[in-house]
Amino acid sequence: MEGNQAGSSLDSLISSFHKRIGELQELVIARNMYPAKSISDLSAIDTALSSMELQVQSIKDRLREETEAIPKAKKLIEASLRQQERLQKMSIYAPSHLPDKATMLNSDLNRCLLQENAKQYEQKHALSSLKSDEEAVVLPKEKKGRGSPPVWYITVEELNSLSSYMRGRLTLEKVNAAINDMASYAEANAHLIAAPKQKLAENLWEKALKLRDIVTAQAVKGKHFFLETDMKGPSLKLDNTGKAILTVLRHLGRISETRIGQNRVIILMKPH
Repeated sequence: MEGNQAGSSLDSLISSFHKRIGELQELVIARNMYPAKSISDLSAIDTALSSMELQVQSIKDRLREETEAIPKAKKLIEASLRQQERLQKMSIYAPSHLPDKATMLNSDLNRCLLQENAKQYEQKHALSSLKSDEEAVVLPKEKKGRGSPPVWYITVEELNSLSSYMRGRLTLEKVNAAINDMASYAEANAHLIAAPKQKLAENLWEKALKLRDIVTAQAVKGKHFFLETDMKGPSLKLDNTGKAILTVLRHLGRISETRIGQNRVIILMKPH
């Protein structure tokens, strides 16, 4: 009896060993089918996915901002087009050159600018009572009450009478606009000559002294004039076109020229 029990226990133990061996064999087969090297690092995958989610969200936010800005941009474009249309309509009616009265307006503007500069200068130097010998310049009496500079426009007939070489590409409009500029230069110089030092801005006093030396010359006494260096626009400038305009006006008797010291002086002629 005991021998049968021992045999039965041994058979049971052997059967258990066989079962455990089978399970181990299955685990070995599974390990060979899915090696450890083929499994990715899950933490790295999670980090990459999180970064991608942030980038996608950033792109979505940017797209939303751009979408919201589109209506504003359309309104700005429409407003710009309307403004451009209004300016184009206004340019049709704008004068292509200054009218005859522009000389007086320019003179008033220059006078106002000089008065404003004088006020600023007086405010800065109200406590100063010393006067230099330069203030004792005695101005010729004929400068007072001289009147406005002459504005003697040219006509179409006069322009057409010039040779094509002299006329070049000049037009009646360009030449007469330059005459307006010359009158403005001469008017501004007359103010500088007549104004005392304490009523002039510091940056104008040196030019005023130069003009006062020039005005004593016999060639310019009692006449309106400007310097070649005054030719700074808007229509008359010291370029090839400006020099051509001076040549035409000198030929037609509108101006005369002289040189006093280092200065080229252009004198405005009065109508005959």
